Amino acid sequence: MSPPSPPPEPRITTDVRLAAETWESLFRAQVTLMRRFQADPIWHEVSMREYDVLFTLSRAPRGELRLRDLNEGMLIAQSSLSRMVERLEGRGLVARSVPADDARGTLVRLTAEGARLQRETGLAHVRTIAEYVGQALPPDELEALRDVLDRLRLAQADIPDRPASG
Repeated sequence: MSPPSPPPEPRITTDVRLAAETWESLFRAQVTLMRRFQADPIWHEVSMREYDVLFTLSRAPRGELRLRDLNEGMLIAQSSLSRMVERLEGRGLVARSVPADDARGTLVRLTAEGARLQRETGLAHVRTIAEYVGQALPPDELEALRDVLDRLRLAQADIPDRPASG
């Protein structure tokens, strides 16, 4: 006789209105903050989007990423990212190479100058984040919000995509 199977995971019932209102609130907060961040005077050597590339590369294992992996976490078309990486390379902030195992791929890594600019801009950006986000909520609420948003992001892997309409 086999052991009883575990009970099924409880299914979260969705309150459609609450989900929509929550998304709207999250989206509006993000838009408001992004507008403030973009207006910050730290973006004189690099744009926010270019900084995002430098930041992502600074966190990459082995200090480099395939172009397609760099594109994963960005809200930009791969063709636009390719052109941006070309411009960053022209400025000496990143270097591109061909991976040994895939002649069709492109590896992107920070140069020493790119790493310097990322660190300097990052320090200024973190101060701005602390001002606009850190002053808005007490530490316990910041921790709770971070945890909820992490759970929301991670849960997406378990929610099937809707079929494309045709």
